[in-house]
Amino acid sequence: MPLRIMIGLLLVLIASPQATEELFITSEHPRLLLNSRRLKLLRRERVRESIRWQQFQTLMTGGVPMPEPGFANALYYRITDDAEAGRRAVEWALGPQTDLRQLAIVFDWCQPLLNDNQSAVIAARLRAGLDSATGARDLPAVRSAVMAAIALAGHNPDAERLLNELIRKKWQEDLAPKLGVQPVPFPLQETYALYELIHIIRDNTGVDLRDSARAFFKTFPAYHMLAHYPASYPAGENDFRIPVSGTGKEPDLRRASLSRAAELSMVAYDTNAIESQFVQGWLINDRFLMRGPFGAPYELLWANPYQPGLSYFHMPLVFHDPATGRLILRSSWEEDAQWFGHLEGWTQLFENGRIVKVRSRTKQPPVRMGEAMVVFAGNGLRFRGGSGNGSEVFVVGLTPSQEYEIEMDDREMFEQTADAGGILSLSISKGAATGVRIREVAPPHQSPKNRP
Repeated sequence: MPLRIMIGLLLVLIASPQATEELFITSEHPRLLLNSRRLKLLRRERVRESIRWQQFQTLMTGGVPMPEPGFANALYYRITDDAEAGRRAVEWALGPQTDLRQLAIVFDWCQPLLNDNQSAVIAARLRAGLDSATGARDLPAVRSAVMAAIALAGHNPDAERLLNELIRKKWQEDLAPKLGVQPVPFPLQETYALYELIHIIRDNTGVDLRDSARAFFKTFPAYHMLAHYPASYPAGENDFRIPVSGTGKEPDLRRASLSRAAELSMVAYDTNAIESQFVQGWLINDRFLMRGPFGAPYELLWANPYQPGLSYFHMPLVFHDPATGRLILRSSWEEDAQWFGHLEGWTQLFENGRIVKVRSRTKQPPVRMGEAMVVFAGNGLRFRGGSGNGSEVFVVGLTPSQEYEIEMDDREMFEQTADAGGILSLSISKGAATGVRIREVAPPHQSPKNRP
């Protein structure tokens, strides 16, 4: 009798939050991340003895301690049918473990090896994990709970109901409406969890969660690439691109690994999109291929070395999203480039190999990168912009969603609203430097503020 997974409300909720139609599909194990196409590619990589397979196999057969042993051993089992590796994964899951994501993966991927007692024990732990995740709000917890519910479908009578509630309450009512607005409902370090979530939902239901926020997902790959500091970080096993962080602390290599895994999964999700092809061009440099015990399983799981890529050197060096108030600029795609970011509640400048924190409402000299320039509101709202090549000027540190009057030399005064991050974007024509004056538009029946 086919197993049924009830993904209640999902498709219709995307169109209408009030809809109540329930949808059913059939799905056999494995259900999580390893669809038939991906598993076929992984087994082909083993036969061809690709560099990613060789690295993963060396770690697994060499007895190297794996940071995520349930995930790693279960993956090795599914690729090789090595029952001993699968039993190691099961033994891990039967131990004192609480990682709901890995427990779900072992339960799903190692079904052929589980006896009735082992299956019951792990299923009970997944069910308990689902109970504790009902109040979770962060994206990794939601992802892990959805994985547990999908893995449990057909094994526990509550799994289908809980899955329905998770999709409705956590994604459709909480996360999805906030995508593409300020503030973005998840930090950059949760990107990999986001892509695991949309992969497992599509693999098991055919539903594309991106449909609830198409504009956000279309620009997100470019944003994610730009949200790395220009200089790479050499580590023992491979080089890393370091994702930006508001803390300014030493690079977190586990976070860097998951950032690359997120990009690999972006390409795997939509290989034909032009954005994915640029990301693939960003990924194919072998010096960044993850070879360490934490990253190697992700590298093998998601990478498709046969997928062509486009050179990211042709991508724009400026990203500005008014809806979320995020701004990133690079002077070039070279590793010695200058970088500026105004996002996630902080502002930074990266130059000469170091991070400089910036307070956009205090006096700061303007930052120029190519034909773009950043002007800080704390330095006054009267400045000269432009050059012989024209210029795109971003004024940061303003009041979000506030109306401003703008005067430029030889142009009529006009009004413009600062975006969700307190940024005004101004285009200045080619020619001599242009004087710019900005002031807030006073509410009706109030006197305008003094001109700068």
